[in-house]
Amino acid sequence: MQPMPELTPLLKQLRLSGILESLAARNRQAIEAKLAYPEFLALLIQDEVARRDQKKFSLRVRRAGFRSQKTIEQFDFDFNPGINRAFIQELAACRFIEEPANLLIAGPCGTGKSHLAQAFGHCAVRQGHEVLFTTQTQLLNGLHAARAMGIFERRFQALVRVPLLIIDDLGLKPLRPPQDEDLHDLIAERHERTATLVTSNLDFSEWGDAFPNRLLGAATIDRLRHNAYRLILDGKSYRSPKNCPQGTKTTNEKRAKNDQ
Repeated sequence: MQPMPELTPLLKQLRLSGILESLAARNRQAIEAKLAYPEFLALLIQDEVARRDQKKFSLRVRRAGFRSQKTIEQFDFDFNPGINRAFIQELAACRFIEEPANLLIAGPCGTGKSHLAQAFGHCAVRQGHEVLFTTQTQLLNGLHAARAMGIFERRFQALVRVPLLIIDDLGLKPLRPPQDEDLHDLIAERHERTATLVTSNLDFSEWGDAFPNRLLGAATIDRLRHNAYRLILDGKSYRSPKNCPQGTKTTNEKRAKNDQ
């Protein structure tokens, strides 16, 4: 038995057209299980709520700008046994966003900083928080472009308001004026209002070295560190090259043989 065709325009008018996706199946279920009208209605409403929640989640993921779908479930804790798994799981609960407090992640290349930063971002999105993932270079280039187009203040305030701003690779490239001023102003405006997650290959003591103006750098890093959670990653790189199978010569070995 098909639902009444008259329902389609009415549901669309009420912006409940998503119910149409499950209406036929729920109608059959109601008939077979002899559900009461309120039970049937409850199932349809539950379906609509689930669809809207999934739509909001997908939209938040797109707006976050993650480079890849890195989640906490995909992180290989066994690769580096020295990693503080309990602390990472605690951070994944995202209570630092609600405080709000900053989260600073430092460690050598390839130890999982970007993965964890995006994973924490995904956890935040699941909990309904708006997130923006960017690199230091993308962030400052974006502000530079906004200044050239006359929309700097609008872009700046959008960055100030986002509940979790993730800045990957701080200090990977040296800052130049006015980049250092823009970064300082952004961190200062977000200080104790919203949470900022920062990753860097530099030791915490070296973060200020990325600023040409050491006084400005000290003021920026001081705000980042205030009441912040710190996570230090160390050990082997996840991006280590694979070993060649036994009996397989490398490209250089083959070239050397051919040159003889």
